[in-house]
Amino acid sequence: MTDDIQIDPIEASILELVGAAPEGRSIAPADVAKAIDPDNYHQRFGHVRQAAVRLARAGRVTILRKGKPVEDVDTFKGVYRIGRA
Repeated sequence: MTDDIQIDPIEASILELVGAAPEGRSIAPADVAKAIDPDNYHQRFGHVRQAAVRLARAGRVTILRKGKPVEDVDTFKGVYRIGRA
């Protein structure tokens, strides 16, 4: 019997890109969107944000604004980056 656990491809892409980034560096949401859908990446920004928030809640990544972790991943606004937890 196989596991029915589905790995979200956007979350997987975020974790892969964050893991590949040099130590102390973060990734842009656009990098993730372009990796999962190069032709229509602008339409993926909302999905990337939702996946990043899920991963941040789980303690797997950190959402950064102006280089500092956001206080509340559910209410932050504006430009952000994704870094290692």
